Amino acid sequence: MAQLPQMVRAFGVTFLAMFKKVTTEQYPEEKDLYPPKPRFHGRHQLNRHADGLEKCVGCELCALACPSKAIFVEGAENPPDAPISIGERYAKTYLVNMIRCIFCGYCVEACPTEALQLKRVFELADYSRESMIYSKETLLSPSPKREATDSWLPG
Repeated sequence: MAQLPQMVRAFGVTFLAMFKKVTTEQYPEEKDLYPPKPRFHGRHQLNRHADGLEKCVGCELCALACPSKAIFVEGAENPPDAPISIGERYAKTYLVNMIRCIFCGYCVEACPTEALQLKRVFELADYSRESMIYSKETLLSPSPKREATDSWLPG
């Protein structure tokens, strides 16, 4: 009998909620209603220098710093005739398993060349596990040289 006031209060909350207006968000059409918070960590991106060379030197520190082991980096010697990065090495293979990633940002803190960033992209859903493993080609930012040459193209 001592629980009767608590039950009446609980039913009262339920009864009042039945008459409140239902809020439906049209997500794909209205994405900008709730923008990500300023400290939000989203999808990874590998940055480039202004001349188009990759910033990643294949040091593998981001993979060592990752607590969930979501990053795999295989470094290789940079070819002197056609350099890919400014350092002696470059990332031959760079994979990020987005299923395992916990978006902690330790990889960004560990990067000595500021090659890695966590962007504000949050739409990462997909239908297969294989498509959730992002390769270096997917993660690389567009080349500044290419953007400059394509800027004359119409919209």
